[in-house]
Amino acid sequence: MTEQPMNPEVTSDDKLWALLAYILSPVLPIIILLMEDKKNRPYLKAHNAQALVVGVIELILTVVIGWTVIGGCVPGLIWLVMIYWGIQAYQGKYVTIPVVTDFVKKQGWA
Repeated sequence: MTEQPMNPEVTSDDKLWALLAYILSPVLPIIILLMEDKKNRPYLKAHNAQALVVGVIELILTVVIGWTVIGGCVPGLIWLVMIYWGIQAYQGKYVTIPVVTDFVKKQGWA
């Protein structure tokens, strides 16, 4: 995971929404997509798309392997990593998540 330098156009509001998108994923990223003033901000758009994809992956893993003892720990660990990514986003850094970031960029979502 690499981090890119902060963009001068990033506001503290963008950073806060990016943090919350990771922590409250996948619900908050969907809400952000419905907010006209937030969905087109480049910094927030990049983090929001990543948070949404990782949140959906987390939900799928919860349903598929959540009933097992070891599988029950996986979603919690993913959520802890998402908190870390949220903190990085709050510090104004673009976070590169393996596979997810490339997927989001190829789809044109970020």
